Amino acid sequence: MKDSIANCIEDIQKTIINLEQGSGDINNVMKTLGLEHVKIPSAQIIALLDMLSDGITPVTSDLITSLLEITEAQKKFFYCIAGLLDKGAAPVDCTKEEPVNKPPEITEEKAEEAPVADKTDNEPKTETAVAASSIKTKEVSEKTSSSTPAKKDKSQAISSIRVSTQQLDSIIELVGKLMVTHAVIAQTGTDNIAKISVSLGELDKVIRNLQSEVDEIRLVPLKQIFMPMHRLVKSTSQKLNKRIKFTIKGEELALDKTIVESLNEPLVHLLRNALDHGIEDPEDREMCGKDKDGSVILSASRKGEFAYIEITDDGKGLDADVLLVKALERGLADPQKNYTQEEIYEFILQSGFSTAEAVTDISGRGVGMDAVVSSIQNTLDGKISIKSKLGYGSTFTIAIPLSRSVNEGIVDALIATVGPETFIFPSREVLEVYEPVLKEFTTLPDGRETVSIRGKIHPLIRMHTVFDFPQPPEDQLSKVILVKMGQISAAILVDDVLRQQKAVVTGFTLPVNSIYNLPILGFGMMGENDALVVDTEVLLTKQLGINDTQ
Repeated sequence: MKDSIANCIEDIQKTIINLEQGSGDINNVMKTLGLEHVKIPSAQIIALLDMLSDGITPVTSDLITSLLEITEAQKKFFYCIAGLLDKGAAPVDCTKEEPVNKPPEITEEKAEEAPVADKTDNEPKTETAVAASSIKTKEVSEKTSSSTPAKKDKSQAISSIRVSTQQLDSIIELVGKLMVTHAVIAQTGTDNIAKISVSLGELDKVIRNLQSEVDEIRLVPLKQIFMPMHRLVKSTSQKLNKRIKFTIKGEELALDKTIVESLNEPLVHLLRNALDHGIEDPEDREMCGKDKDGSVILSASRKGEFAYIEITDDGKGLDADVLLVKALERGLADPQKNYTQEEIYEFILQSGFSTAEAVTDISGRGVGMDAVVSSIQNTLDGKISIKSKLGYGSTFTIAIPLSRSVNEGIVDALIATVGPETFIFPSREVLEVYEPVLKEFTTLPDGRETVSIRGKIHPLIRMHTVFDFPQPPEDQLSKVILVKMGQISAAILVDDVLRQQKAVVTGFTLPVNSIYNLPILGFGMMGENDALVVDTEVLLTKQLGINDTQ
């Protein structure tokens, strides 16, 4: 029910947004919102509505905002009705935003304590009790307000997904094949190895198809988080007294549910930065020969195995010279090093870095950007890059791998042994497996090691050293796994590579990574034997000394 209400309201909001862009009809909007036949005992108000429907009253940005607020109120109203119908007197989402009535309860308790104090000393004790009551009430209010972000985080989660009947039928068919294949294997005698082998091959095929169908079901269009950004941009621009033309492109692109959920907060922060510190005031834009209306574009596209989310503004851009001076003041930059413009722009991604003279309640370009970077890298396995031209605007690009995060779920894996242990390397980061000879290893003067693979030099990482295992004999024929993360590649030395297969990755119940500081992503289940899953990105970052923001 909740999804049906949200989808209906979303369609109405699209119509209102189209009205702002000149492609809608105000009469259709008024009819949809129930304003066409509204009964108000005032001829003047009815005349105002008639003027709007006749086109006499212009469609302004304030009017669009008011219409969008009406749709939000209608959504809240329908949620309340749905909650009463489905759950009786149980609370629904629309009431979760209101403070919990705990402070009044504590006030009452303190009020009961106050008369007891009056028995000994009326006036002084009463004042003390009232003061104590107000202090306690404030404390609880602060606790209540501090818990609000946690509730908001939960609300960002996508609780349900639309699934077509065709997809459901396909899954039911695959489950049926799974049951039949299992029955064939169970009924086949142990002496008929050939038939069992054929059945296992069919079983593997069915499981792969089933996984593919489930992954397809998890795809959610980006419009679920893109459309609410219209209201964010409109309300923020009004607070800043700026005129913004906001455009969305590629909202039909579908990504995994976990990716869409995690994108909401970074996009909100980046859009607020673009509006507050990217776009100039209308007067300044006019002095620079620009249109008074600033342009902000939120776009999504897919190239190969990556999805790209871009936020582009035509504002004043980033001043590399100012950024470098600030970085030097904070000790983030090396005075002896010559930085490229792209490297200088990366400084705004550092914690606490800001060029703003005063931090506003809306944003501060650089303030909190490290949290955005952390969210994109840790949650989405993605990267953020910046392009800017002084006086013409900036573009922030988020690159996200389309494959689901290997933090959990079923992944293609490469199984390798190092000393007494077995490790799992996610296959998506592996380029090839190579068996080098002794002469292809080189030790540099600073102690680092490299290996030549087909004539190209790569830094070498010994898993024995990382996990403090005894080094293998020099005459042992070891293997290297060539991996690549972004623009960085490295060769990881292992004893042997056993095979490639599917593995189920789960997280640890204890904070193993923080306790032991090891590049371990989780625990991989492979059937009879289990193994640790290597976090390739952390391994390369720590062993090669790569800056996380690069």
